Amino acid sequence: MHATNDDASMKPGSCTIRRIEPCDIEALVLLCVDHARYERAEYKPEGKADLLKQALFTQPTRLLAWVAKIDGRLAGYTSAASEFSTWSAREFWHMDCLFVVEEYRGNGVGAALLATIVQFAREQGYDQVQWQTPEWNERARKFYRREGAAEKHKVRFTLNL
Repeated sequence: MHATNDDASMKPGSCTIRRIEPCDIEALVLLCVDHARYERAEYKPEGKADLLKQALFTQPTRLLAWVAKIDGRLAGYTSAASEFSTWSAREFWHMDCLFVVEEYRGNGVGAALLATIVQFAREQGYDQVQWQTPEWNERARKFYRREGAAEKHKVRFTLNL
């Protein structure tokens, strides 16, 4: 399995992974609603479509995203952005989200999305991808370990301003 950094598609079985397009934004917001519900987090979808369009499609691009499609329906998504690490004094690829709709879990969709992020990061010269998942989400933790990732135990904080 491989992906490219252009809009070429990758097809593991009946799943197609491709870069997100403007026509996907409304569906992406709905996936974010489901993702937040799954992670037991608050998410207010109002106004998010316009903000996501700006981040994804206005230069300079702040965020990249890919969607998984099965039978014409979005089955999941992943998004990422470049970040800088003081400790390594280098940029790294930060995967902000990886979410698969419940009915498609366990069928390789998550692995295909993760492979897309990893391949893109390699093609861009990054030597590390980082992300987080809720500590209670043992299914995701097992998936990521199976894909070769190592856990780093930290507590994430958010300060609303």
